[in-house]
Formats: sequence, structure tokens, C-alpha cells
Amino acid sequence: MRIAFSGGGTLGSVTPLLAAAQAVRVSRPDCALLWIGTDFGPEERLVREAGIDFRAVSSGKLRRYLAWRNLTDLGRIVRGFFQVWSLFGRERPDVLVSAGGFVAVPAVWAAWCRRVPVHLHQMDIRPGLANRLSAPFAASFSVAFEKSLADFASKKPVWTGNPVRGELFAGSREAAAGLFGLEAGMPTVLVIGGGTGASTMNELVRQAVPELASKAQLIHLTGQGKAAPLPGASPRYHQLEFLTGDIRHAYAAADLVVTRAGMGVLTELAALGLPAVILPIPGTHQEENAAFFAAAGAALVIDESRVPPRQFAAAVLGLLADRPRLEALRLAMRRLNKADAAQNMAGLILKAAAGAPGR
Repeated sequence: MRIAFSGGGTLGSVTPLLAAAQAVRVSRPDCALLWIGTDFGPEERLVREAGIDFRAVSSGKLRRYLAWRNLTDLGRIVRGFFQVWSLFGRERPDVLVSAGGFVAVPAVWAAWCRRVPVHLHQMDIRPGLANRLSAPFAASFSVAFEKSLADFASKKPVWTGNPVRGELFAGSREAAAGLFGLEAGMPTVLVIGGGTGASTMNELVRQAVPELASKAQLIHLTGQGKAAPLPGASPRYHQLEFLTGDIRHAYAAADLVVTRAGMGVLTELAALGLPAVILPIPGTHQEENAAFFAAAGAALVIDESRVPPRQFAAAVLGLLADRPRLEALRLAMRRLNKADAAQNMAGLILKAAAGAPGR
């Protein structure tokens, strides 16, 4: 049996699918796994470290607004379609698994043309354009949140939850102290700017470092290519672009996480029970993701466009000092987690693969 996954451009659609791939391997160690990603995103390193065959194809962003790049990206999407169509002719996968993202649409359309069943997974609270375009071609469908069942009712989706990689639970505070040079007994804030980085959020954090470092230490993951020197920064400020396997140790050391509202990261925080300060990208689906977690009492949401650095630092430090509230956030986070999500999704994937034409 051969199973293909598609996801990339950002890590939002990648990490949950990696968790599902791990669960598939546990159930069917004989499965051959193939990953279709972008030729520009951060996913290749993670996928190859997981021991999965990676193939990059051309892809572009689907925009709902007028922009000259729509024309060039449309050309990249068409090229990606033919690349995947050709790849599937050679590799003949039994199923394609997609969770949206840059590469999803050409991969799904090529799979349908090749009569390869598609399993689609909806992660975010608001359905994205890629999944809306892909849904008519899905043989099976899973969703991360119960609310999404109504959004794709015609596809009879299954509420599986969002898969989380098992290795994230093996982090160590002691290992983190050695890796990042952390002080014992000092509260630790983990800042996650996303795989491709978040320039505005990164700059807000850097400007707040003097206040934050007076009472806490920071591990700041800026995203690829987004690290920048910070003259005179406190030794309590530790800046890195990206973490792969060692992210589990950063999570283990964190008392509080500052993050964007990508559902991949938010699901990991829920699984680990980590309280969060969420800064969603304004005007995007991330605002709905953040609002969902805030309504559940699992996170503090801040509008980065309206908060100056000192006010941001005060909010973070105030939360760190409020142990009862941190514990309440932690418990609320855990309530949002479905522990068997990866196994549930793997079962649907294998069922779709078993029903592939010619099997």
C-alpha cells in the first residue's frame, strides 16, 4: 500500500499530517509513504527527518482579492497539477491525504484525474479556499472541530480531532536548559512566529524584550530567514529561526507560549496543556481560530495592531505572575484536545486506501 500526503508552504497543514502519517505507520508498517510539498516552504526538512520520501512541486497562493501575482501563481498551480499528475502516474498511490495549504488544490485535482481517492482534513474553524475547492473530489473527510461538521455536511465528515505528533510528549526541561542556555527557576516564554515567520509579531516581541527579560527568559522562534540581530539584548533572550525535533524540549520548558493562531500549533498546545497568548494575523481565518480558543477560556488573545510593546510585555508578565489563571488556561487547553485524533484519522486514511480502484 502506498499513501501520499500533500501539504506545505507553511507548517500549518504539515504537522498534523505528519502525526497522521506516524499513526498510519503504526497500523501498517508495510505502507510506503510519499509527501508532495512546495519548492519554497519549510516543510521539506521536517518531512525528510520523519523518513518520508519528499517531492517538491510548483504551487501558488489562492487569493480572494485582485493582485497581479494571481496570474503568475495560477501558472504555478497549473504546472503543479501536471507535475503531480505525472508523479502519480509513476508512483500510483492508493490514496492522497490533504489538509489544505498551497499545494493542496493541484494535488487533489490531479489525484481525481488519476482516480486516486482523496481523504481531506479540515483543521481551521473557518473553511479555507483550498479545502472548499478540494471538497467535491474527496472520498472521505475528517474535521478537527465539531463545528465543522455542518460546513461540509454533504461529505459526511467524521469528527476526529486534529492529530499531534507523539514525540512532542517526550520533551525535557533539563534538555532545554542545555540546548538554549536557560536559567533554572526563571519563567520561560516560548514565542512561535511560524515556519515562515511573522515579521510584525517578531518586531513587537523584540521591542518588548527589555521589559520581558527583566522577569522572564525567552525562546523566540522567528521563522526561516526572519532572525535579526538585537544589539544589547539580554542574555535571557534566545533567538532561533526554526526547530524540528528539539521543539519538544522548547515546549517542555515553556510556562507560557506566545503564538500566531495557526491550528497546527494551537492543537499541539492543547495536547500539551500549555497556556497561550495568541496574536492572530489580522483579517484572516486565524482570528476565528483565536476567538474559538479564547471563548473556551484556553488563551488570551491580543490584537497586535493595537498593542504597544510595553503593554504587550505587561500582559505577558501579568499572566506569568497569575498562577491560578495560568492553571485555568492550562486545564481549558487540555479540554480542547482529542487524544485519539491521529489514530482516528489513520483509520479513515487506510479505509480510503483499501477502497482504491484496482485494490
